[in-house]
Amino acid sequence: MQSFTRQIIAGVLTLIPFGVTIWIVWFVVDLLIWVGRPGAIGLAAAVQPNWPELAELLLAGWFQSALALAMALLFLYLVGRVANAVVGRRVLRIVDRLVEGLPLARTIYSATQTLIRSMSGDGTLSGNRVVLIEFPNEHMRVVGIVTRIYSATPHHPELAAVYVPTTPNPTSGYVEIVPTSRLVWLDWTKNEAMAFIVSGGAMAPGDASLRWSPNPEESPLVSSPAAPASTARSPAPQTGQ
Repeated sequence: MQSFTRQIIAGVLTLIPFGVTIWIVWFVVDLLIWVGRPGAIGLAAAVQPNWPELAELLLAGWFQSALALAMALLFLYLVGRVANAVVGRRVLRIVDRLVEGLPLARTIYSATQTLIRSMSGDGTLSGNRVVLIEFPNEHMRVVGIVTRIYSATPHHPELAAVYVPTTPNPTSGYVEIVPTSRLVWLDWTKNEAMAFIVSGGAMAPGDASLRWSPNPEESPLVSSPAAPASTARSPAPQTGQ
């Protein structure tokens, strides 16, 4: 019975990654179909007077979903091409100025745009943007992504705004303000950091292993030889954070 139970658990653990992948892909595809369905219905209505057989085919469930998906992908492709063109960038600047005139929409749009640009950038900030920070207490570490650096002043140290994604949904998380002297800079890319977070720590870059000591006088992090490019910083004695 114990062996049977172990095999059942092994089977479940084997199928979970496939199930999660299928669920996410299905969610994205279903969302694209929902976006493209109005266009497919409109096309069917436009051809109905002259080609009723074609309109009936367009309204068939499976064909309508396939056409809606194709139209949504084509729409996203065209939006990407326009956004990368000179004229498209000018149009986007005009849209930005129009949105900035709306009080509530301005805040949401600006914050979302800034986060996406920060997460999709090349990450060149003091070597890398992926860091470890002390969270939720000084004896624990969590992977975060630096989104902004605040320069030091005569009365305050240099600070960093760090976005800490949650597992398994990295689109939600926390924003922590941390002195840069207490950050541990990793040589991970943002994609590697996201894979590590979404997988619950199972997918780490290469054979990297992390360990630290609760003793504040010792180095908080020691990278394995598999990650020689790591530029970990020892924490400076800070009284507040």
